[in-house]
Amino acid sequence: MSKTCDYFISPPSPFVYLGHARFRELARAHGVQIQLKPMDLAKVFATSGGLPLAQRAPQRQAYRLVELARWSRYLGLPLNLQPKYFPVAADPACKLIIAAQLAHGTERALDLVGAISGALWADEKNIADEATLARLATGLGMDGAALVKASEGANVQATLDQNTQEAIGYQVFGAPWFQFEGEPYWGQDRLEFLGRAFAAA
Repeated sequence: MSKTCDYFISPPSPFVYLGHARFRELARAHGVQIQLKPMDLAKVFATSGGLPLAQRAPQRQAYRLVELARWSRYLGLPLNLQPKYFPVAADPACKLIIAAQLAHGTERALDLVGAISGALWADEKNIADEATLARLATGLGMDGAALVKASEGANVQATLDQNTQEAIGYQVFGAPWFQFEGEPYWGQDRLEFLGRAFAAA
């Protein structure tokens, strides 16, 4: 029986950006199939006590920047601590990723997650802009314009809603969130523990 791991994401999260490639490598190394689930993090926050960045205490906001800089250096990943287009609406990117997943499969959608998060955090791109999203998808060999159009479909919204309700049911409160064999793992800094679970499964 194949092993699967649910992967709940919000594309604008810098911690999704920092952990995405490493998580994919980890899953590949252990033969784990990723179940990609873009979610509406604002709705998750509303049920879990989370706050948008601007509403958090100054101490928390300041430490977040320390952590981002620390992980960026450690991983050797370029990261703008205060990108031009952040905060940014997550829904357009979530829906494009879901549209890609429905049309091209999870692996291609995972490629798109990496491209979108890198565009925001390394390349100063607006990931709520339809033209930007279309270009990112086209750059991966998909029909970006068609995917943007497909992302407006009711089936895509239904999938986003379903993912979000599933996240709420799992008691998710942040992103990235990994759910594997009944155990939750929050954040890219828990990947070592997730890898141990993969190896033991």
